[in-house]
Amino acid sequence: MLAGKKILLVIAGGIAAFKSLDLIRRLREQGAEVTSVLTAAAEEFVTPLTVSVLTGNKVYRELFDLTDEREMGHIELSRAADLLVVAPATANLIGKMAGGLADDLASTLLMATDKPVLIAPAMNVRMWLHPATQRNVAQLRADGVHFSGPAEGEMACGEYGPGRMSEAHEIAEAVSEALADGPLKGKHIVITSGPTHEPIDPVRYIANRSSGAQGTALARSLMGLGASVTFVTGPATVPPPQGAKVVQVETAAQMHEAVFKALPADAAIFAAAVADWRVVAASGSKIKKDGTGKIAPLNFTENPDILAEVSSAPQRPGLVIGFAAETDDLLKHAEAKLARKGCDWIIANDVSPETGIMGGSENAVTILTAAGADALPRMSKDQVAQQLAARIAEALT
Repeated sequence: MLAGKKILLVIAGGIAAFKSLDLIRRLREQGAEVTSVLTAAAEEFVTPLTVSVLTGNKVYRELFDLTDEREMGHIELSRAADLLVVAPATANLIGKMAGGLADDLASTLLMATDKPVLIAPAMNVRMWLHPATQRNVAQLRADGVHFSGPAEGEMACGEYGPGRMSEAHEIAEAVSEALADGPLKGKHIVITSGPTHEPIDPVRYIANRSSGAQGTALARSLMGLGASVTFVTGPATVPPPQGAKVVQVETAAQMHEAVFKALPADAAIFAAAVADWRVVAASGSKIKKDGTGKIAPLNFTENPDILAEVSSAPQRPGLVIGFAAETDDLLKHAEAKLARKGCDWIIANDVSPETGIMGGSENAVTILTAAGADALPRMSKDQVAQQLAARIAEALT
């Protein structure tokens, strides 16, 4: 929730400006106070009156309005908020921010602020992919600016690709994460999530039914408590969390490399359903039927044991948590895994087909530690994540 938080929303010119109206509604529903600044181009798409009615506050438009300067100067306006949000953030305004330009109210506020800034880019796919935009984006990321999106999809101009502004609910979620100030503030947590895909040939692979939902929910809950999260994900069906540093991988070997690159960390949580085996030599061409009804044997080798290696690494995080997805003898296998892997906790769950947990919206977990086992009732994966995040925060603080 954003109760008591003050948001300064800069609306730049672009057809996506209409989404800012929904964003205002969502932010206010969560208890935030929203003040808006419109650029001249933004007024071609949304009116100051509409924005003022939705925010319940005056809309600021001109840098050299002496009345506004007497009431609240641009320096004060830029620093009275807890967070500055730019939605939509056009290529033009992104360029101004990266170059340190301040030639209108919006760019001057963004230069004068000492508060965090979150932007939601929105532009034509070619503009987004242009080298100048990518340089500017890289500079803003290096400056510590938070991003929501852009997404990939169909645009008003009829083209398709990256550059589409995030939806209002996604931006509101990113706002909550950017303002997270809880017991895990200053803590870095690495989370793995989703399945891995181990190739057999260019069109076939070994995988499992993991959706990545539990890993994403856990990352959101931990960021809500103030943690900085590096999210290493296989090809999951559930989108990664907004606000995390997302590293996308395909195979277990790639996940292994990404995890060790992400260290050091205060905690590492291995929620990914990593394939235990991979084909020794995946075919470079599609394997064809030859009419015999047989296929040449596939030779397998074990994938790296990421959990065990991190648990014994010189850069071992202070808290290492593994997941155990089992179809029978849940506690027996989970207790053995806790001892074998050298981690601190195992989160065990029964994923036998009749439970509907693998790929579903609910989970029922048992937390195993050196002190014993604690079974939680079946609940939504978001609720499981909140329970686990609270315990992790207690362990790390």
